Amino acid sequence: MRIDAHHHLWDLSTVTYPWLMARGVPRFFGDPAPIQRDYLLPEFRRDAAAFDASVHIQVGAADGLAEARWVQGVAEAHPDWPLVQVAFCDLAADDRDAALDALQALPTVRGVRQIVGRAAGEDAVTGTNALLEDPRFAAGLRAAGARGLSFDLQLIPQLYGGMARVLDAAPDTPVALCHAGSPQERGAGYLRGWARDLRVLSERPQVVCKLSGLGMFDHGWTPNSIRPVVEICLEHFGPDRCMFGSNFPVDSLYSDYATLADAYEALIPDEAKAMVFGGTAARFYGLG
Repeated sequence: MRIDAHHHLWDLSTVTYPWLMARGVPRFFGDPAPIQRDYLLPEFRRDAAAFDASVHIQVGAADGLAEARWVQGVAEAHPDWPLVQVAFCDLAADDRDAALDALQALPTVRGVRQIVGRAAGEDAVTGTNALLEDPRFAAGLRAAGARGLSFDLQLIPQLYGGMARVLDAAPDTPVALCHAGSPQERGAGYLRGWARDLRVLSERPQVVCKLSGLGMFDHGWTPNSIRPVVEICLEHFGPDRCMFGSNFPVDSLYSDYATLADAYEALIPDEAKAMVFGGTAARFYGLG
């Protein structure tokens, strides 16, 4: 089974996504205007024609539970497409346990995501970096793991050390590092430093790595520009802890799906393909 381990769907008439409805507002990954429209499962399946199953990741809905319930409905309406999801939950909120109860009533929910860091400019506005110093967040990570839920982790390299300390307080919670940890530059010197810093996360055995979202910081990417990132992730985590994710439709701003998937096919060694394109995600997210 070939699994896309990181993509999004949205129906703007059903769920409210403030960032998709804010016209003319640039984001850290660029101008979202071309994707400020519905992106539904049939279109995704046409894009991901070489894949057999997928993992939907929450994507900034005003009401995370409403989004999760909508995704559950999509999965039920398309039983021929194995679809599971990672839903939003504020792990530092007073109503965290009730929110987790509601999410776990949905059979497709495998984990939760609460973004710790996107990019320095946006993080200064949202204040999400403060989660690393909030003991309620660490407690929420432990609570999610105790329920059998995983955590999808999006952050920037400057936060790796602080996040590693939080992960040490929740060692039994499986963690998927989104977008290879968001390396923001492609120069050789930057990547050497990033590879060194990434070890603090790869040394935590509960962490797996998503080869996803690299176009967000590399708009003119080529196979050669992303090659070092892919190779470093495979070296640090091994193929049994790496998985491919398209990050569509966000990464459709910079590539069509086939071009993206073909680039990873060419970059990932043959002996690693089975795990990266399916095995790791199947195990991590419980996709049979």
